[in-house]
Order: sequence, then C-alpha cells, then structure tokens
Amino acid sequence: MSHSLGIAIESLVAVLLMLTIGYCILLNRRLKRLKADEHSLKATIAELITATEIAERAIGGLKHTVRDVNENLGNQLTSAAQMSQQLKKQLAEGENIFRRLSRIAIAARPPEPAPAAPTVSPAKAVAAAAQAFSERRRADGLAA
Repeated sequence: MSHSLGIAIESLVAVLLMLTIGYCILLNRRLKRLKADEHSLKATIAELITATEIAERAIGGLKHTVRDVNENLGNQLTSAAQMSQQLKKQLAEGENIFRRLSRIAIAARPPEPAPAAPTVSPAKAVAAAAQAFSERRRADGLAA
C-alpha cells in the first residue's frame, strides 16, 4: 500500500504542478497585456504633458495680451472722457453764441407795420372778381 500511496501523492503533486503551470501561463498573458497597456498609458501621459505645457504657454500669452489691452483701453477711456468734456464745453459755448446772435438778429430787424386791412391772396381776389362779374352779367339778363 505504501507504493500506491506514493503514486497517489506523486499524481496529486503532478496535477497540482500542471494547474500551477496553467495558472502561470494565464498570469503571464495578463502581465503582457498589462505591460502593453502600461506603454500606451505612458504615451498618453506624455501627450497630456505636452498638451498641458502648450496650454500653459497659451494662457501666459493670453494674460500678457489682457494686460496690454487693459492698459490701452484705460488710456483710450481717459482720452474719450477728456474729448467728451471738450465737446460739452464747445457745445455750451456754441449755444451761448447762438443765443447772442439770435438777440442781435431780433434787435436789428425793422419793426413790422401794423396790418391795416386783411390782405387777400391774389388767387382769392381773382376768384372774387370773377364771381362779381358773373353776378353783374346775370343781373343785366345776359347768361354767362
């Protein structure tokens, strides 16, 4: 019986060794896939680092541009405010000159004569004369 017990134990060890070899092959495949994923992950990380550096440089350029625009805009706003004040002063002075010229023109105008009789337009006068003439002709018995 000791001989069969030895064979059984050796058979069990052989089966366990085969299972271990199978599991090692499975682990080897998984490790190869993991290594391949590691390389692609490293490439992705390198691309991400490059993109981040480019973005940081672009942000620095934008900050510089914003500073320049703020300075220029501030100068232009100051200049526009000064121009607005000058225009307000010139407009007020122009209105003052216009009022003075209006007073001078009114004072220099000759006085208008008082209307003695209502004036009739030439067209109305012609129409009234024509009607009076036609009424006179009817009164004489002649048809107009």
